Amino acid sequence: MKPQLFFLALIFFVISCSGESKIRVIRLGHGLDITHSVHQAMLKADEYLNENSKGKMRIQIYPNQQLGSERECLELLQIGSLDMTKVSGAVMENFAPNMRIFGLPFLFDDKEHLFRVLDGPIGKSLLKEGENYWLKGLGYYDSGSRSFYTRDRPINTPKDLEGLKIRVQESASAFEMVKQLGGSPTPISWGELYTSIQQGVVDAAENNPPSFYLSRHYEVCKYYSIDEHTMIPDILLASTHLWNRLSQQEQTWLQEALDRSILDQRRLWTISENESLQAVIDAGVKVTYPEKSTFQEATKTMYEDFKKNPAIASLIDQIQNEKN
Repeated sequence: MKPQLFFLALIFFVISCSGESKIRVIRLGHGLDITHSVHQAMLKADEYLNENSKGKMRIQIYPNQQLGSERECLELLQIGSLDMTKVSGAVMENFAPNMRIFGLPFLFDDKEHLFRVLDGPIGKSLLKEGENYWLKGLGYYDSGSRSFYTRDRPINTPKDLEGLKIRVQESASAFEMVKQLGGSPTPISWGELYTSIQQGVVDAAENNPPSFYLSRHYEVCKYYSIDEHTMIPDILLASTHLWNRLSQQEQTWLQEALDRSILDQRRLWTISENESLQAVIDAGVKVTYPEKSTFQEATKTMYEDFKKNPAIASLIDQIQNEKN
């Protein structure tokens, strides 16, 4: 943990031990901009929690990596120095191995298929997997589909990725996918990615349209190839240290507030996705739609590797059975 995060954790601890407050304040840290649909939905969650609890509970939100990267926020949750966070499912696979399932390319047919899985028994079971690591899963926000964006040339086939240094999240699945496609996976934190692309540390990255736009990465990457290789949800997490301190009534108030915010976020996400894609086109980005089948073919051996794990093989079958 970074020294500044240690001191922040110490300050939070001192504040929390300084006496009982009439209002229980839940501290939530995340890495996204305040205009992002995730942050807007978190603001709604605070409103709903205030309403549910009649002013007895609130959520205090720290955006823009104020409290560190996604992994650092997870570490703060584990020691009980932060109450809640939002992380990508790709990052969670380091703490809940079965969540690596989300990193399989072209696993979901469409959004309806994705939401049936997330909101049903499969998704609820996956949310429980982090509890042994002091991470309580509370729900899924929509994070759309991830596609490649590049500095110097469009990606029309997997061959176009050969030799490119491509930024990936701290995810073994993301590493393997990029390697299968011929690229060189390079882990870089989200906050450092703009300058890394600008300075040529990496040649490309992959993400959804709102993240591409709101990060202003379109200023340094003028090609966006919509192959939609993965649909990796964002995951709302609470520290089990917090969750176990809450009364059953408080747990219910919080869960209901988050459930309502999930519906808001998914609606806001769709609007943001459409607006962001149009905005990058207006800014001069060349948006293309490569043939997905060539990318599916190039990554199909990942399914063979994943199915060597019986638990993952069962998950793949369950998810495929949820198709229309």
